[in-house]
Amino acid sequence: MKLIFIYGLPAVGKLTVARELAAGTGFKLFHNHLVVDLLLAVFDFGAPEFVELREKIWHSVFAHAARSGLPGLIFTFSPEATVRSNFVPDLLEMLAREGTDVDLVELTCPLPELRRRLDSASRQQHKKLTSVALFEALHAGGAFDPFPMPKPRISFDTSLRPASETARKIAIALGLRWSA
Repeated sequence: MKLIFIYGLPAVGKLTVARELAAGTGFKLFHNHLVVDLLLAVFDFGAPEFVELREKIWHSVFAHAARSGLPGLIFTFSPEATVRSNFVPDLLEMLAREGTDVDLVELTCPLPELRRRLDSASRQQHKKLTSVALFEALHAGGAFDPFPMPKPRISFDTSLRPASETARKIAIALGLRWSA
């Protein structure tokens, strides 16, 4: 299996780009808010039970997907303070044992653009961060850079082109077949 692991700050366009990438490649999309929203129905964000179950579910889905013969999977992720620092290294190690090829893709955009995007309607479909004031407080406190991420294979500024074009450029850079 190939895993496209897309990461970046909230509101950089991870899910928007990932949806376009899934449409163009035929890969399944497993975005982080599927699990986050599920657990927020029961636990507060960042509660010990939330953190433990979120990582167990993520790991379980990846392990089962790797063993299922699925050709490709796209995952979106935002490094933040409630994610344990060993999550990404442990995940990459487990996926390597399963024979999964992982490509890390970093998405960025200038902070003024990110702030403008925070309260968009598309972000409100899931229980995503939508408050500029809360983002500013969390960002200033280092909540979005709690641990170093592995070096990405590629990085794109999502403010420079439409999501569909960014997705196509990711597919080209990673040598993926594009059908859109």
